[in-house]
Amino acid sequence: MGKHNEFGKQGEQLAVDYLFGKGYKILARNYRFGKAEIDIIARQGETLAIVEVKSRNTGFLEDISTTINAKKQGLLVQAADQYVQENNLDVEVRFDVITVIKKEVNFEIDHLEDAFYFF
Repeated sequence: MGKHNEFGKQGEQLAVDYLFGKGYKILARNYRFGKAEIDIIARQGETLAIVEVKSRNTGFLEDISTTINAKKQGLLVQAADQYVQENNLDVEVRFDVITVIKKEVNFEIDHLEDAFYFF
């Protein structure tokens, strides 16, 4: 596995740990439906959080929370709808982004709730 893939997996694990620490129940990781993949599906109360994780090193200039384009958003919505249907859930669905920025040996985690709306 390439270093960037390892770093991505590390970022996802840090995001899972962060959510768990905030009281979320992790329902699925790397859920696939068609061409879509949801990094993390988590639940807190009656809210289902569909979480996209973006990991970068310090010095990356782009605001990585805005890197989810309309096509990616559409795929995430389709996959989330499939997950809700196949698990017969009655929940409010929210789309979040967690950014993980590596700064030397430390990580900065930012959780953006309602990063985009699906309607």
